[in-house]
Amino acid sequence: MNQTPVNNLKLGIFVSVGLLLFVAGIYLVGQRQQLFSGTFSIKGIFSDINGLQIGNNVRFSGINVGVVSSITQITDTSVRVDMQINDDTRKFIKKNVVAIIGSDGLMGSKLLILVPGAPGQQTIADNDVIATRQPVGMDDILIRVQETAENASMITADLALVMRNIREGKGTVGKIMMDSSFAKNIDNTLVNLKQGTKGFKTNMDAASHNILLRGFLKKKKKKRED
Repeated sequence: MNQTPVNNLKLGIFVSVGLLLFVAGIYLVGQRQQLFSGTFSIKGIFSDINGLQIGNNVRFSGINVGVVSSITQITDTSVRVDMQINDDTRKFIKKNVVAIIGSDGLMGSKLLILVPGAPGQQTIADNDVIATRQPVGMDDILIRVQETAENASMITADLALVMRNIREGKGTVGKIMMDSSFAKNIDNTLVNLKQGTKGFKTNMDAASHNILLRGFLKKKKKKRED
């Protein structure tokens, strides 16, 4: 039996499916690169793009509105990032918009986030250069964590030294807490002060009943009341 028609049919189906997948791939890539819709271009200057690549998404108000079209090294401290933005969103983006490099999730790819500025500004135009803000990189976070850990270690060491001095009876607090003779002297001082206060009150009560001082004390009391 001749298998040629069957083989030709299989080949035709294979080619057709391949063409469909190719067209679908082109369409998806075109949609991602904004090839089938009107776009306008804006750009921003960064000192560090933190792994941003051509083709990464540009997001505005949580919506993907464009892609990174090109990345150009200008100087040793500046990189220009060009963006192709869907023309339908132009009316929402103002000239005071700010671009920040972010991540799509904790370990996702990089993207550009357009942060809206204050209302009342003019609508952004084609080829405008927008303001940028450098994000806090992972290296900066690790450096700050390390500095915090070092400070905590120093505080812990100082606290341990203070506690050791207290246990050894060094310093005023250590003497109060650990030196029994010093604590006893403080107790005796408080007792003497209490007794002296009690004796002073007794003397004042006795003086108030003295005929010579009674008139003087009454005058002082009346003066205070007035």
